[in-house]
Amino acid sequence: MSTPTDTAIEIHDPATGEFVGSVRPAGPDEVDAAVGRARTARDAWARTAPGDRAGLVRDAAGALRGVAEEFARLNETETGRPYDDALGGVLAAAGTLEQYAELGPLHRGRSLQGSWDATDLMVPEPRGVAAVITPWNDPVAVAGGLIGAALVTGNTVVHKPSERCPHLGRRFAELVASFLPEGVLEIVDGAGPTGAVLSGHPSIDLVAHVGSINAGRAIRQAAAGTGAHVLLENGGNDPFVVDADVDPRWAAEQAALGSYANGGQVCVSVERIYCAAAIAEPFLDALAEEAGRWVYRPSAAGEKALGPVVDRRHREHVHSHVAAAVEDGARVHAGGFVPEGEGAFYPATVLSGLTPTMTILREETFGPVAPVRVVEDFAHGLAEAIDDPHGLAATVLTGSIAHAQQAWRELPVGTVKINGVFGGAPGGAAEPRGVSGSGFGYGPELLDEMTTTKVVHWSPLP
Repeated sequence: MSTPTDTAIEIHDPATGEFVGSVRPAGPDEVDAAVGRARTARDAWARTAPGDRAGLVRDAAGALRGVAEEFARLNETETGRPYDDALGGVLAAAGTLEQYAELGPLHRGRSLQGSWDATDLMVPEPRGVAAVITPWNDPVAVAGGLIGAALVTGNTVVHKPSERCPHLGRRFAELVASFLPEGVLEIVDGAGPTGAVLSGHPSIDLVAHVGSINAGRAIRQAAAGTGAHVLLENGGNDPFVVDADVDPRWAAEQAALGSYANGGQVCVSVERIYCAAAIAEPFLDALAEEAGRWVYRPSAAGEKALGPVVDRRHREHVHSHVAAAVEDGARVHAGGFVPEGEGAFYPATVLSGLTPTMTILREETFGPVAPVRVVEDFAHGLAEAIDDPHGLAATVLTGSIAHAQQAWRELPVGTVKINGVFGGAPGGAAEPRGVSGSGFGYGPELLDEMTTTKVVHWSPLP
């Protein structure tokens, strides 16, 4: 479990409890100095040719591929993320850096049609100094996207990685920074207080944050006093709606993948399941069977890797949601207990017998829990899925074109996935809704978030 000791933040392996290392949080003076260095480097970096900026980012991506296995092991040690998943995250970061290295020089303005003797332009310009505050659940991939997009558009960056994986966060940022001019990418360590100082700094022009809802609210309030542009992807409570016409076993496989991948610690994990009563019994039986296949060290055919949650503090949060539901009458079909022994393991869990007001359906659990609410029919399930202040993503399984059309039209979320819990074509980008954040956090549109547009009207002298 990560706990502060004096001024240090200690990290322990969530699988074994062994001490990994510690970092000292940056104080206000250190944050100010880092922002100052980024501010000093800002103008020269903004004037660097886009192709040259992109080339340096591309070189950093190549170097990241060379240390991908090392970074994945460190990710596994600090957060418990299974090695294969962690490796995929590091390689995704390299791919994203390469993607923005390609897209950055193509990000362009517009020529407007004014009078014959005038020139009218819309020109994108860097915002300035970007504060990039990233999470622990996919630390390298998220940082790679936000930092890469900020750099190729001419911004300098001060990066604060999550205090739950500070060694990995710093290693990644230092690797990228080693290819850049001094001051273009700065790194500060720390938890919430450090992030608050950074996001509220008067010389910060943009804050990009992926993390909790509470942190996002604090960032938005801090930026209101400085005028910084804010880009937020915060907590979700993603629904998963199962229609009566789908195969219950296939639906259970999809629900398990969405609920248990990375220990349920994915931004778009399945958080609440609404299953039509007509197939609820076979669906629950199949889902409980699927839960039994998610284990710490897979050794048999069909088993899948389920690592520990990030630390014991987070495990307490996950179990508190489960325990409260059980106390209020929920039925446990699988898991639902705190294992003995070292580490921060929590079993793949399936619950039913839920009511709409239960915390496990109203708040983000962010753990390997599949809470199933049995509903009368698709319309009932969709209505309850819609009734929530979060707006990150949703999944709908249905063979009905009419139901699918209704779902994607009416669900107030940034991403709707129909008949597939994960996946999507390259280049897509969505904006979260409600308390889940605002702004494009990935895709080509992220370059628009990282820049501000200036209109130029140029007339000749009379």
